[in-house]
Amino acid sequence: MLIAEDHPGVAKAVSRMLSLECDIVGHVADGRTVLDAVQRLQPDVTVVDLNLPHVHGFEVCRQIKNDNADARVVVFSAMNEPDIRQRSLEVGASAFVCKGTGDLLSTVKRVCDGKG
Repeated sequence: MLIAEDHPGVAKAVSRMLSLECDIVGHVADGRTVLDAVQRLQPDVTVVDLNLPHVHGFEVCRQIKNDNADARVVVFSAMNEPDIRQRSLEVGASAFVCKGTGDLLSTVKRVCDGKG
């Protein structure tokens, strides 16, 4: 699991929660570095915040999927509008989870199992 989240407190909490059942291979805080980290670390799933500095999460997701159509991405965002959810799926996300309201761990496990 690779976590792309620019807020250190959120990244730490997400990492702590997911590490109970997933191997965390890395964390990046900038949209420019996500694709390189995915290529280098080969995570099972990449959790991507939409509001990353320098490259928006939609573009990060699109780049990951263009590089590897089988890559699995979970968009994790505080923006819970239906159009944001839909756009996340359109750019290649396997799933969308709203921060604070969704169950990230179960979603990540479902995506890892190919059910996402």
